[in-house]
Amino acid sequence: MFPFKTSIQFDRKSNQALYLQLSNQIIQLIKCQKLAPNTRLPGSRTLAEQLHVHRKTIVACYEELLLQGWIESIPKKGTYVHRNLPVLHQQKLNDDEVFGVINNADFSFYKSSILPKIPTEKREDFMYLNDGISDTRLTPIDEIARTYRTVSSKKKIYEHLSYGSTYGNETLRNVLVEYLNSTRGLNINKENVLITRGSQMGIWLSAKLLLQKEDVIVVGNNNYVSADFTFLNQQAKLERVSVDKNGLVTDDIEKLCKRHQIKAVYVTSHHHHPTTVTLSAKRRIHLLNLAQQYNFAIIEDDYDYDFNYNHAPILPLASHDTNGNVVYIGSVCKTVAPVFRVGYLIASKEFVDEAAKLRGYVDRQGDALLELTFANFIKSGDLDRHIRKVMKIYQQRRDLFCKLLNDEFDGVFQFEIPKGGMAVWIKLHPDYSWDTISEAARKHKLEIGDWRQYDAAKLGHNAIRIGFATYNEEEIYELIKRLKHAIKSTL
Repeated sequence: MFPFKTSIQFDRKSNQALYLQLSNQIIQLIKCQKLAPNTRLPGSRTLAEQLHVHRKTIVACYEELLLQGWIESIPKKGTYVHRNLPVLHQQKLNDDEVFGVINNADFSFYKSSILPKIPTEKREDFMYLNDGISDTRLTPIDEIARTYRTVSSKKKIYEHLSYGSTYGNETLRNVLVEYLNSTRGLNINKENVLITRGSQMGIWLSAKLLLQKEDVIVVGNNNYVSADFTFLNQQAKLERVSVDKNGLVTDDIEKLCKRHQIKAVYVTSHHHHPTTVTLSAKRRIHLLNLAQQYNFAIIEDDYDYDFNYNHAPILPLASHDTNGNVVYIGSVCKTVAPVFRVGYLIASKEFVDEAAKLRGYVDRQGDALLELTFANFIKSGDLDRHIRKVMKIYQQRRDLFCKLLNDEFDGVFQFEIPKGGMAVWIKLHPDYSWDTISEAARKHKLEIGDWRQYDAAKLGHNAIRIGFATYNEEEIYELIKRLKHAIKSTL
């Protein structure tokens, strides 16, 4: 007789009913062949006595197992593990591994050789450098929650709870038309707007529609690494051009156009990622003219348009585009908080229509309630008020961060104070190595991160991008202290 008394364990604090706990454990015993096919199970009274539960619990358990087909009841004989159950072939596991995690798949599948594995766990008391993200503690969560409740309480909200459009919520599309036309100088209507789940979806959709194997896309010799990965995933060929204090060197792009058929140019025209420089007016016009002359697309990733400390925002390339060459991508993720996956792709109606169809393969629709919430959040002026508030805070943090870099690391770093954005492009003196500093920093509970990502072109520039916006004043002092200790320990 199988030892049910010692093999079955109940968690009486669990919300799961006892009969379901018992059913699931018996199924596991059958699957791991501890209860073989045609094994006779104890009667309901006998098993109830052994497990110290009510007989109705056993009856309910057996009924559940009968319905699922794990056991069968034979009149005048009793209850048995179903005789026709095939043996489940599986690796032999130890008793404590039966209910464990399966680490390896028993089938082949395609793995990405491009995308890196992103760490999901952070160590306690460590500080982690980032490449420029907002401080989530400044998120206007009360205002967003209030707006969400207002949206959800409307009588007609049920119309938005079913399947919607792959273009995104119509109300948000209309609000973005008005907002982007007034703040970014665009001249668009609803048909030019596709709502995405952040900028990355816009980059991916653009890459899928524009690039196939060996198609050429032009990027900076240092560039936003996630965009590079996305283009490489399409098996596109990346042609890199120089980046100087005026942004992408468009003369280099023109030379490439005379040698290759260019499908697209990817540009972060406002605070180039990672160097933070702004594409000059002269080069903006030159790039637009080249796009028209050579019929290529410009993917303009305007990831932090809102944050400018020394001057008014410079209008995007898309505001000067009258030929339909620019695919303009942006989001509210950086502005408010990364968790709110609301972005947009702005392009010709023809391109947007195709992008909306393609989006349906991976994402049937967005979060209509969240999109409605942000439509109201923008329309009410709450977004602009939030931007004005955090702009002052981030400017103060930029000034402190850059001052400490100058004061505490004389001759170690070379950098320009960024005119906007949330990060500084910092070049390390050639006598030092980020590799050794990174290793030493861990001893001081500071994680530098993958500094190599900033030199995909193997230029050896010895520079990385460090964000300042996410740290308050006290944290900036602490970060500088740990970095200073790390550098000193490498001497």
